[in-house]
Amino acid sequence: MQEAKGTLIPIGGNEDKALGLDELNTKDFINDGILSHVLREAGGVDAKIVVIPTASSIPEEVGGNYLHAFETLGCKDVSVLDIRSKEDAEKAESIALIKAADCIMFSGGDQSKISDRIGGTTIHQILLDRYQNEEGFVIAGTSAGAMAMAGEMIAGGSSTDAFVKGAVNMYTGLGFIPELIIDTHFIQRGRFGRTSEAVAIFPKLVGIGLAEDTGLIIKRGKEFVVIGSGMIIVFDPREIKHNNQKILKQGTPMTLTNMIVHVLANGDRYNIATREINILPITSPFV
Repeated sequence: MQEAKGTLIPIGGNEDKALGLDELNTKDFINDGILSHVLREAGGVDAKIVVIPTASSIPEEVGGNYLHAFETLGCKDVSVLDIRSKEDAEKAESIALIKAADCIMFSGGDQSKISDRIGGTTIHQILLDRYQNEEGFVIAGTSAGAMAMAGEMIAGGSSTDAFVKGAVNMYTGLGFIPELIIDTHFIQRGRFGRTSEAVAIFPKLVGIGLAEDTGLIIKRGKEFVVIGSGMIIVFDPREIKHNNQKILKQGTPMTLTNMIVHVLANGDRYNIATREINILPITSPFV
């Protein structure tokens, strides 16, 4: 498969949206916030941004928050595309917005809504095609919008249970980056167990746990740099020696041995294909 020419930016949720900030913090948001990275990757303040709050139970409010955030960053062309059904995703005006956009921003909420309402539609196919073939085209997503980028998508599951079989529910995502399984709010909601089970189910994939206000800029579908204020956890199961997930009954404690786990932060780089890491030198500025 050819390398993707577009850019993916999954975000762990709860990123700064410039809501209620004073002048100093607004300046920090414009210079260093995660959404400022999204806008720069999309081409700057003249980029056409389309926000899709499909996952949210309050799409009008969430869409308005992103309008405010991108307008604070100086963006002059921001639209909200509120898709609530597959029929909405097939409307001519919806398709036209997706074709014209420089950047698509999926909100948080319930990632299954994204798969159910957008998966398999004309819009989905356009997004796949543009991501594969268009240099500079950006698909960003936070929380549910990040998790839906995977092919094998975490749809839910317990964050409080120990590492037991059945703690994670899997579903089909949009498949922009099928090599990854992505979980979000990772540190704040204690999701180590369910992400571990996800990679136990799919041991050829790499698991990514994104803390809040933390994201990745993924280039060519195979390498990323960490952005934001928190950490990410990488689960590399390629050298697992014991994995009893398939033989256990539901609710039974599981065992994985020899799984490689990395903790990465702002500026660190990871190659999904080779599993190589480049750590940001201590003397270098954050990205």
